[in-house]
Amino acid sequence: MLPIAIYTLTSPLHDEKAVEAATKEFLDSLNLEYDFRGSDYSDYGTHDLDLIYVRTGGTESVLLQVLGELRSKSNAPFYLLASDKSNSLAASMEILSFLNQHQIDGEILHGSAEYVHRRVTILSKVASARQYLNGSRLGVIGKPSDWLISSMVNREEVKNCLGIELVDVPMEELVSLIYESPSDIDAELTEKAPNEQIQRALHGATAIYHALKELVAKYNLHGLTIRCFDLLSAVHNTGCIALAKLNAEGIIAGCEGDIPAMLSMRIIQALTGVSGFQANPARINPETGEILFAHCTIPFNMVERYELDTHFESGIGVGIRGFMPNGPVTIFKTSGDLSRCFVAEGTLLYSQGEPNLCRTQQMIRLNNPEDAHYFLTHPIGNHHIIVPGHIKDLLKEL
Repeated sequence: MLPIAIYTLTSPLHDEKAVEAATKEFLDSLNLEYDFRGSDYSDYGTHDLDLIYVRTGGTESVLLQVLGELRSKSNAPFYLLASDKSNSLAASMEILSFLNQHQIDGEILHGSAEYVHRRVTILSKVASARQYLNGSRLGVIGKPSDWLISSMVNREEVKNCLGIELVDVPMEELVSLIYESPSDIDAELTEKAPNEQIQRALHGATAIYHALKELVAKYNLHGLTIRCFDLLSAVHNTGCIALAKLNAEGIIAGCEGDIPAMLSMRIIQALTGVSGFQANPARINPETGEILFAHCTIPFNMVERYELDTHFESGIGVGIRGFMPNGPVTIFKTSGDLSRCFVAEGTLLYSQGEPNLCRTQQMIRLNNPEDAHYFLTHPIGNHHIIVPGHIKDLLKEL
């Protein structure tokens, strides 16, 4: 089944052959893949995105006849396709006005073929992402780190709005599993180790990875965040390698027990297929919009190459210096109660390796330098998620 379905509203006063010819011409111009359902609404609500093509004027009463049925099948907004023929737009406006009067959301999709195609593509991707998010189970291993004093979460709102369930997992359970987990290092990591200290640490880092994989299976998780600094004292190692591997495998894995960051990563993954790079600003130039972001892990599937080093703050374990391709990026963060978010587009200018910062370091220039003031006036915590490409429109829509 294709993700997009197109249904129709047609006045019986119009000539059917003429309407069919106009329909083919209009829909062909949009260059979309879709299931054409016509006036058969029996499977309405089963596709990711349902579009209603208001083919002619005089269809307002036709909509009223099926409105109750459609609302019983789906509470999604009504998306009305309107052409520039046969009073399609006028009827769509009357219908949308009625829907708004009854507190029902909707939108008229009308304009150039290119605009409508672009808008439908965005709506389809967002609808698919909502389906992807719904039913997610994300683990919180240990509590959020003590310094994340503003990164609280409204679990009920997260469940109601995104369909995501948060699952608490004791840190003690992870630590016990680490001591029982295999620690054999794969060949690629062995070759990357620059010295004997990191070579030895890779064994423990691998055991952390396998222990987290076991918790993912046990609790049926789609992702997790871990109070990772506790590992420094508990097993004298870090979770950086484990998180990089898990993210590359499609399992969201965030640092420091930061739940809003984990939610942001899951949203990013639903829209793009990658979980994003969780990092915090280390340096900001509010005049140029240039920001240096840094963290000690990055998903392996987001980098062209990487190097291994120690974890920055502790000087132990294994940290990752990853090099993502330069080019367009988007920076995103949602608050823990989902009441607001930040999204900005920019360009990754270069990656670097200063010794006094977390190991993966990215210099990003925002497209709008004014966006830099957000970080200095109304930030949503310190961690933000960086993803390749410009996807601001998708994030704003979702």
